[in-house]
Amino acid sequence: MAKQNTGDPLVEMFIFETSQTVELLEQIVLDSESAGGFSRDALNETFRLVHTIKGSSAMMNYNEISLLSHKIEDLFSYIRERDSLKYDSSSLSDLVLSVVDFIKSELEKLREGIEPDGKPDKLAKKIDGFMKRLKKNNGSSTGASSSPAKDDTKENIGGSGVVYEATIFFEDGCQMENIRAFDVVHRLNGIALVISHFPVELIENDQSSETIKKDGFKVIFKSEKEFEDIQNLLMRTPFLKDITVNAVNEMLEQQGEDSKKEKKAGQKNNQAKQEQKKETGVSEIQSPLTSNIISVNIVKLDKLLDLAGEMVIAEAMLTHNPDLAGLELPNFTKTAQHFRKIIDELQDLIMSIRMVPLTITFQKMNRIVHDMNKKLGKDTRLVLIGEDTEVDKNIIEHISDPLMHLVRNSIDHGIEPKEVRLKKGKPEVGTITLEARNEGSEVLIIVRDDGKGFDRQKILEHARNKNLLFKSEDEMTDKEIYSLIFMPGFSTKDKVSEYSGRGVGMDVVMNNIQAIGGTVHIENQPDVGSAITIKIPLTLAIITGMNIKVGESIYTIPIKEVKESFRPKQSDIIVDPDGNEMVMVRGECYPIFRLHERFNVKTDITDFEDGIFVMVEHDNKFLCIFADCLLGQQQVVVKALPNYITGVKKIRCVAGCTLLGDGSISLIINVRDLLSLSR
Repeated sequence: MAKQNTGDPLVEMFIFETSQTVELLEQIVLDSESAGGFSRDALNETFRLVHTIKGSSAMMNYNEISLLSHKIEDLFSYIRERDSLKYDSSSLSDLVLSVVDFIKSELEKLREGIEPDGKPDKLAKKIDGFMKRLKKNNGSSTGASSSPAKDDTKENIGGSGVVYEATIFFEDGCQMENIRAFDVVHRLNGIALVISHFPVELIENDQSSETIKKDGFKVIFKSEKEFEDIQNLLMRTPFLKDITVNAVNEMLEQQGEDSKKEKKAGQKNNQAKQEQKKETGVSEIQSPLTSNIISVNIVKLDKLLDLAGEMVIAEAMLTHNPDLAGLELPNFTKTAQHFRKIIDELQDLIMSIRMVPLTITFQKMNRIVHDMNKKLGKDTRLVLIGEDTEVDKNIIEHISDPLMHLVRNSIDHGIEPKEVRLKKGKPEVGTITLEARNEGSEVLIIVRDDGKGFDRQKILEHARNKNLLFKSEDEMTDKEIYSLIFMPGFSTKDKVSEYSGRGVGMDVVMNNIQAIGGTVHIENQPDVGSAITIKIPLTLAIITGMNIKVGESIYTIPIKEVKESFRPKQSDIIVDPDGNEMVMVRGECYPIFRLHERFNVKTDITDFEDGIFVMVEHDNKFLCIFADCLLGQQQVVVKALPNYITGVKKIRCVAGCTLLGDGSISLIINVRDLLSLSR
């Protein structure tokens, strides 16, 4: 495979825009299949989307993508032109989804810097075969045209309508102006009859983009729609910089004086609006979507966040400078507090920019449900709740695979076959609910199904056979037993299949979620259903931590995992026969973890009465960390450990490091690892 230049802005723009178009196309197909067939609007929108993909891929010389898009475009053009056409909607959906998968695969190669080299021949033959069957079953011998010369909306327009002239200018540097102009024409095809446009040749002529940059894209069309409707449609044009729309002539069949008066009135009104625009300084025909929203490379946002983190460190170094110790500087303190406020607002703003809704991630699960229903012969519907909940962009990248595994396993192992569900008195159609909601500084994502739930005894039996039990069965809670499914190699499926059972791939869920500081909880009711709750942080970059000192070293514990701190009495200390130390707090025993022993730190404080305990909690497990003293709470920037350290040895119990105000480095404690060591 030949390598490509991944830094090419044209390639990056093609990947970005085509990915969005393909996602939208996939969702339209899935919605249409759920609705029992393609509506007129769905046919038109599908045609428009594949046409856009065809044009942009042809311009970029990605001929394989262009070929398939063209064939699907021809197919939908043929269907759109015939109102009474009979066809298999399900097979058509499968065909389009296969094309979507092919395009996604090619886009992934482009992201990795590889020349797309997929072979679309078999898929192209399937499309041709579908077209032949379509023509045969409907008694047609004429070929379909890729040009949307005939459209139901144009037939409805008839001979009457208003002739409009629009001149469109795209934003500087948006590139592919000819493709964007082509998209405008085909969006107009839904509500208007396009009479002419300039440049005439948009795709075939390489110079058309330069002409559009210089003179704009001019299009003349006829429509029965009101002036405001035409404006609203054109205002939604991506990368719109400026646009003018004029009603050239009212009703084509009335060339009399009334038409002229109306035209003058329209021009006068337009002129008045232009004057108002000049006075207020506000552009009248400007898309709020394109003028107020821009796309930014995530690498730039990462860099911006890093700089904000450096500002946090610099502010801490300034305000905690030892040279200022003991000095009373009221003006300095006031200025420093104002500086802190500005930094906090800057951090919040940057984090809000990085926050993206879970909508796309959730909607991707529709495809998983669709494919598995067909292959497993089940009938399952997906319900989405709270998909507009926002999390950090980096967090989304870690939860996509876990959600996919959870949804797959819910259908494969949780949802029963139709006949079994009917015998149990359940609805024939199973339901999987995907829900997200905010809870403080964390986000909860719940995957719930109304299937048969987990079999407690079967899980125990398989864990026993594979030596996965970490303590006596009698001592294990239901929660601990159900959590065994997340252990590597665990599966209760008797027969290995493409989708397997709970356990195959479920360790991926746990690993990915724990990698971002999240937790997974299971709730179960046999024959009623199960719910798996993922709790993840909103962001990974900047946290509030509690700094503690051990010898000359400083450690940071995430504040969300700190429950309390206290100085124990000797009478509260308990040592079991194995030498394990515990402390009694309000009638409960908690294990003690001597941090100086774990990290081999020299300290003079080894007696519990001389130091301090910090009680931490993770996933409802508790531990008391013994340290010399508390240094206080502070916002810290999480940084990964240097490669020259992690490359030599994997350090457990450390989640990263941060730079403190005095320039010293503090290791960030991984509470989850501490708890696993003290088990």
